[in-house]
Amino acid sequence: MELGSDGAEERHRLGVVGGLAALSLDAMASVAYGPEAVVLVLALAGGAGMGFTLPVTLTIAGLLAVLTVSYRQVIAAFPEGGGAYGVAKRYLGRRSSLVAAASLVVDYVLNVAVSVAAGVAALTSAVPELLPYTLWLCLGVLALITAVNYRGIAHSARLFVAPTVVYIGAILAVVVAGLFRDHAVVTEQTVHAQADGLKTVGVLLLLKAFANGCAALTGVEAIANAVPSFKRPRVRRAQHAELALGGLLAVMLIGIAVLIERFSIRPVEGVTVLSQVTEAALGHGLMFYVVQSATVVLLALAANTSFGGLPVLARLLAADNNLPHLFALRAQRQVHRYGIGFLAATSAALLVAADGDMNTLVPLFAIGVFVGFTLSQAGMVRHWWHDRPRGWQGRLALNGFGALLTGVAAVVVAATKFLEGGWLVLVMLPVLVLVMERVHRAYDRIGERLGLGRVPAPPRPGRALVVVPVAGVSTLTRQALAAALSLGDRVVAVRVVHPGEEDDRARFVAEWERWNPDVELVVISDARRRLVEPIVAYVRGVPESQVFVLIPEVEPEHVWERVLQNQRGAVLAHALRRDTDSVICRMRFRVAPLPGRTGRAAQPVH
Repeated sequence: MELGSDGAEERHRLGVVGGLAALSLDAMASVAYGPEAVVLVLALAGGAGMGFTLPVTLTIAGLLAVLTVSYRQVIAAFPEGGGAYGVAKRYLGRRSSLVAAASLVVDYVLNVAVSVAAGVAALTSAVPELLPYTLWLCLGVLALITAVNYRGIAHSARLFVAPTVVYIGAILAVVVAGLFRDHAVVTEQTVHAQADGLKTVGVLLLLKAFANGCAALTGVEAIANAVPSFKRPRVRRAQHAELALGGLLAVMLIGIAVLIERFSIRPVEGVTVLSQVTEAALGHGLMFYVVQSATVVLLALAANTSFGGLPVLARLLAADNNLPHLFALRAQRQVHRYGIGFLAATSAALLVAADGDMNTLVPLFAIGVFVGFTLSQAGMVRHWWHDRPRGWQGRLALNGFGALLTGVAAVVVAATKFLEGGWLVLVMLPVLVLVMERVHRAYDRIGERLGLGRVPAPPRPGRALVVVPVAGVSTLTRQALAAALSLGDRVVAVRVVHPGEEDDRARFVAEWERWNPDVELVVISDARRRLVEPIVAYVRGVPESQVFVLIPEVEPEHVWERVLQNQRGAVLAHALRRDTDSVICRMRFRVAPLPGRTGRAAQPVH
C-alpha cells in the first residue's frame, strides 16, 4: 500500500511522550537551576530566609499550576499554535501580539544559548582540562542539535526520549531517597555556619527570590506554541503533554525544595545546590554520578525546546506578514529550515559574544518569557469575558490572578537584572517589534501595488519589444535571437561601440549584413566608454510599454572556467532591474564538448 502525503506528514509528527522529549526539555532542565536561584537570594537573609525556600517554591508551583491550566485552554482555543502570540493577536490587538511574539523569540534564542552554555559548564566542571575549549564545545553542541533538528522534529524527539526518561527518573529517585533518609546525614560541604546571624526577611527579598525561581517556568509555553507538530488528535495530545509537563515539573521542584530544607542546604562556591541535594540523598556513589551525568545531558539538550517552538512561531508570523515569507517554507520531514537556521545563527552569535560563559547569559534569561506569560494570561481573560462558556467566572479569575503574578514577576526580574544585562532584552523587544512592523508595512505596500484582494481587469495582449545585447555574430547570438523572436512582436539587437573601435564596428556590421538574420540592429556610440549605461538609456527611451531584455551568457563546461568570464551580464542585469521596468531574462548556454568528443551542441540553460 502506498502511503499518501498526509500519512507521511503524520509519521513525522509527535505523540505525547515525543512532545515531552522534544518540547519540554527546557522546563525539565530548569530543575537544575531554578531551586538554586531561590536559595541564592534567600541565603542573604541567613537561616530566617532559608526557611522560606519551601513557601516560595510552593508559590512558584501554584503559578505553574495556573500556567498549565491556562495553556491547556490556549491549546484548545488556538490549535494552529502560536501560544501567547495567537492569544494576544485575537484578544489584545496586533501591537500586543507583536510584543508577545518578540518576547517569545528572545526567550527561544536565549534558551538555546543558556542551555548549551550550562551543559558545557557542567561538563567542564567535571573535566577541568576542557575549560580552555569552552566556546568551541558550545558551538559543537549547538551544531549537533541543529543537525538533528534538520532531520525533522519527530526524529529529534526519538533521540531525546531516553535522556529525558533517565533524567526524570534520576531526580525522582533523589526526592524519594531523600525523604526516607535520615536528615542528619549531611556532607561536610553542606554544613556551614552563618556567622552574621539572622536578618529580617523583607517583602522585596521574597519577591526577588520568587522572580529568580520563576526561571524554572521557562519552557512551559513551548507545547502550546507547537500544537501543529503533534499527531492527530493534535489538541488532545498537546493538552496531555502540557498536563504531564506541569505535573512532573511541580513534583520535582517541590521535592527538591523539601530536601533543601530537610538537609539544611546552603550555597557553596563551585558546588551546585542540586549536586548537594543529590549527595545528601544518595551519597557520593554511582547514583550521584548518574544524576550529574543526566543533568549535564539534559541541560545541553534543553535547547531542543526552542528548535521545536520557534520555527512554528516564525511560520505563523510569516503567514501574518510580520516576517519574511521564507520562514513559512517547510522542507521534507516537516522542517522549517529557515527558522532553524535563524535560531542556530543568533544563538551562536550570543555564545561567541559571551565567550560561552553561562553567567554572562543567565541574567538575560526569563525576562522575555514573563512578558509573554502576562500577555497570554490577559488575552485569556478577555477570551472568557467575551465568550462566557459555563464556568467562565472561575477561569477568568484564575487567568486574571496568573496575569497579576506573571506581571509582577516580569517587573521584578527586569528591575533586579537590569544592570546585569537585562537592559539588552528590554532594548531588543521594541527593536524586534519595530522590525516586524516594518516588514508588515512593506508587504502591505506590495499587496496594494499588486491589487491583492481585488479582481483585476481581464488580460489583453500588447506589443512587446525584446532587446538583445550582442557582442558578435556567433551560435550564441543566433540562439539568443531565436529565443527573442518567440517572446515579442519586435526584436532589436543592440551593440555598444566606443571611440577608436571604428574597424571593429565596420567588421561587425559587415558580418551582420552578410548573415542577414532579419532582425533590426542598433549600434550605440558612447564617447565615455561605458557599456551598461547606454543600454539602460536605450531601454528607457523605447516607445513600447512592455520591454524584455534577453542577456545571452555562456555556461562553461568546467566550474573553474567561470573565472574566465567578465561578469558583464550580471552587471547589466543589476543596472536594468534598478533603473528600468523591463523584464530581465538571463539566458545561459552550456558549452558542451566539441562534436567527435562525445559532445552535443550548445544548449540553453534556463
